[in-house]
Amino acid sequence: MVQIGYTMMTEQAGPRELVSHVVGAERAGFDFSVISDHSFPWLASQGHAPYAWSVLGAAAQATARIPLMTYVTCPTFRYHPAVIAQKAATVQLLSEGRFRLGLGSGENLNEHVVGAGWPAAHVRLEMLEEAVGIIRSLFAGGYVSHHGTHFDVENAKLWDLPDEQPPIGIAVSGDRSCELAGRHADLVIATEPKPELLTAFDAYGGAGKPRVGQLPVCYDTDRGAAVARAHDQFRWSLGGWKVNAELPGPASFAQATEHTRPEDVAGAIPCGDDVEAFVEAVRPYAEAGFTEVALVQIGGDRQEPFLEWAGSKLLPALRDL
Repeated sequence: MVQIGYTMMTEQAGPRELVSHVVGAERAGFDFSVISDHSFPWLASQGHAPYAWSVLGAAAQATARIPLMTYVTCPTFRYHPAVIAQKAATVQLLSEGRFRLGLGSGENLNEHVVGAGWPAAHVRLEMLEEAVGIIRSLFAGGYVSHHGTHFDVENAKLWDLPDEQPPIGIAVSGDRSCELAGRHADLVIATEPKPELLTAFDAYGGAGKPRVGQLPVCYDTDRGAAVARAHDQFRWSLGGWKVNAELPGPASFAQATEHTRPEDVAGAIPCGDDVEAFVEAVRPYAEAGFTEVALVQIGGDRQEPFLEWAGSKLLPALRDL
């Protein structure tokens, strides 16, 4: 059975609302939760970008059962990996062992703010691999010094360590990232239901480990309103990660998607309140071999009705997958 998760989408709601939403997701019966980590929304119409790690701390205290996870954070530009290790250890303690650290090579949209430039994809993956090594060394305890190709760490130590290290997930989109994840991750993360990604992850050492996907949805009793909202706020998602990782800001995403039609979005994202349509959108993930799928309800002000509907109708239907 595929576990179904809830996404705290920082690009579409403020910090207090995000905490309230995940409390509602726990009440509705979602199996786990994830949170995006952005400094910008994808499109200006989304309108938000609070600091995900403060939200995680509050969510850890406001909830009792639901697991928490970054989906994903980039430990190489805005954040130094030693800082990520401290934040992750702290959230693991606050949540009493409910936290998983999802990592990725980042998007220019978020990482450009520190003015470090935006290198080629293979360099970003080299940086990610080095960062994961630093984080694991700090999780292991003791003092850590590191002088590598991309990062320096001088006599660092985590003074508050959880008994159980946060599992590390790595986001994948191609063979090189699958190789990195297979060798270094406790779980794999992907945003498309491509079986070849999981096959490659398994081949590089990931067999038997959890694999977590994500799917945008747009619930509304008025399907036309749902399609319009999905087009307004989520048309960027049709671009694919090779494009989405490179564009520098919301204006760029608006320009890149100016010819994307509402019907294009409706063909890729389930919209409305047809439970079966939502189930069929999740099914490819189950058939590809994903063990978990986190849903993203589009529209920051439409979370409460979605959570009520999901708890009563959608989640029971998805339990049969």
